[in-house]
Amino acid sequence: TESEPMTKTVLLVEDDLGNVRVFSRYLSKLGGLAVTHTEDADEVVEIVKAGQADLVLMDVSLSHSLYQGRAVDGIRLTQLLKSDPSTASVPIILVTAHAMIGDRENSLQQSGADGYISKPVVDYRAFIDQVMALLQKSEE
Repeated sequence: TESEPMTKTVLLVEDDLGNVRVFSRYLSKLGGLAVTHTEDADEVVEIVKAGQADLVLMDVSLSHSLYQGRAVDGIRLTQLLKSDPSTASVPIILVTAHAMIGDRENSLQQSGADGYISKPVVDYRAFIDQVMALLQKSEE
């Protein structure tokens, strides 16, 4: 017998708790997704390696995050996850406040991220659609 599809889990890597609250609310309400949150880079890697996240929402400018004792931003952390075969297949969406044209392409290419959204998010429906589309794609 087919069991119910498991609820997908989004890992929110964000150091602004206001954003964490807003993102969590929309992800759970509009997307029906479970949300976990950490800004601890070592923890991010552990969670993704353990298969406990189906998608990562990665803030680009993590001001307090350390990985193995060294300062790391969201782009570097995305590169780490994407360069490790055990975590490379987990979709990552970069979240950035600096939405300059050109910046976007650079960040995406440098990091290997699967998608990109700018803060403040204006259209939450489109944001959730992007998340759901990547979750679906990663299942195929």
